[in-house]
Amino acid sequence: MFAALLATAALAAGAPPPPGAPIPRDPAALAARMEATTRDLDAAIDRWNTGESARPPMDVTLYALCQQRILILLTERRSLSGAVLARLPRQEATPLRSELAARRELGRLSQPRPLSAFRTGPAAPAAELLGYYRAAERRFGVAWNVLAAVNFVESAFNKLRNASSAGAQGPMQFVAATWRAYGLGGNVHDPHDAILGAANYLHANGAPHKYPRALFRYNPSQFYVDAVLRYARLIRSDPRAFYVLYSRQVFVRTPRGLVRLTGPR
Repeated sequence: MFAALLATAALAAGAPPPPGAPIPRDPAALAARMEATTRDLDAAIDRWNTGESARPPMDVTLYALCQQRILILLTERRSLSGAVLARLPRQEATPLRSELAARRELGRLSQPRPLSAFRTGPAAPAAELLGYYRAAERRFGVAWNVLAAVNFVESAFNKLRNASSAGAQGPMQFVAATWRAYGLGGNVHDPHDAILGAANYLHANGAPHKYPRALFRYNPSQFYVDAVLRYARLIRSDPRAFYVLYSRQVFVRTPRGLVRLTGPR
């Protein structure tokens, strides 16, 4: 109860919500919280981008975490998500509907793993990653926002460091044989090299003219293809979307449920 009172006081004062702030279950209250959180997060990202910090400031981190926790709830509860979407303005409901679809598609691909299977680390600075995507786009013609979407889906921008259950490694999750063929002699764990290798592989398989085909070769699942393309469209359509995704935390599925591995406590 005391934590809930503190969270309410923080929100009323215009401060970012604490990491464990209660999330409303009432559709009207949740829609209002989502709308306010998105507005405050956008403003915090704008302040960050006019400053000199290479990493997300704490207000960005906290607003992004609050938004992410709402997304997790809405992903799991379809009836609640429908009621919330109906209460949001169209310009906010449309991207939210798209991301919820992407999250559900990716959820169909992931299986619970023991907590001990996961390793985490910091992402490279956002500006560095954007430079790597742009350089790969210039060299191979693969759109930077598609590369960013793959990077986010595969490893949360390298915040998730463990190999996959299939043995794929690095920020863009390559199996050894594919990396030998397309990695250009680089280090699979290096973000610059991995992004360049991913662009090389996607280009060799049809990108930029046939993104669905190229992405299906990257991961042979239509759920994966659709989710990556949804995120790529979100990143392309909103200048802040990349920074929103970059500022999120790592949640993983374990036999005991969803666990957050990174971020403030």
